[in-house]
Amino acid sequence: MIVGNAEHLAEQLVARGDLKRLADDICSAGERGAELTQRLLAFSRKQLLRPVETECSKLVESMHKLLRRTLREDIEISTNFDPALRQAFADPVQLESAILNLALNAQDAMVSGGRLTISTANASLDVGDHNTHPDVGPGEYIVIAVTDTGSGMPRRVLERAFEPFFTTKEVGKGSGLGLSMVYGFVKQSNGHVTIYSEPGLGTTVRIYLPAVLAKTQSAPLAVEKDVVQSGSETVLVVEDDPFVRSYAVMSLESLGYRVISAVDGRRRSRRSPQRRTSTCCSPMS
Repeated sequence: MIVGNAEHLAEQLVARGDLKRLADDICSAGERGAELTQRLLAFSRKQLLRPVETECSKLVESMHKLLRRTLREDIEISTNFDPALRQAFADPVQLESAILNLALNAQDAMVSGGRLTISTANASLDVGDHNTHPDVGPGEYIVIAVTDTGSGMPRRVLERAFEPFFTTKEVGKGSGLGLSMVYGFVKQSNGHVTIYSEPGLGTTVRIYLPAVLAKTQSAPLAVEKDVVQSGSETVLVVEDDPFVRSYAVMSLESLGYRVISAVDGRRRSRRSPQRRTSTCCSPMS
């Protein structure tokens, strides 16, 4: 809502460069806040995931150009894939984000350059592994390992690596949420994540995701319909939050719709039971 209102304000202030810059600053601050919220949701395991059968080796391979553009030129990128790798049941978008976060962390650890290696493998965790890590059930997993040849981490840092907002970087150089986001995503995916590091020798982060052992029927994905660019119909907006309701009304009116707003459906029915409208119930309530 904050970003939406700021964007609308910026559109109205095109002729006032000084004021438009202020509106753009509000947009940027809102987007940063939204990103922070998303990372906190990831750590608390409450983000929305869309897990599907995912070929992790192909996913990593498809990221090569992105990693090459993102990382410094003195970082060598190599991969090592298991040719018999099973599929993982995971959200590919969030998995890609997790791998990118690990790659960026690895780059920061290789101040003078080095090698980043991303590998995949099948793994079987047994009762012994479960005893060591009680939150991980025995079974078949896919392992994605991200290894760097950087400075490594001392034990005191290693023990706090997954804590949100914990960082050894200078103020303004990092939020301390990269590894915690990875941790939250993996745990929410019923997986496991480990870190092995030695000072001066580098670090390896291993992500364990549940393997797909039998062919399952994935739920069909909803097909996004074309967005209506404009209209002249009457739309009823039902929203109990006055700020969200005001923004929804403003946005629809800017597209040409006639808008009637109400706090709830019952109040609207009492006001005009015979009028025929399309109803818009805000998902932000």
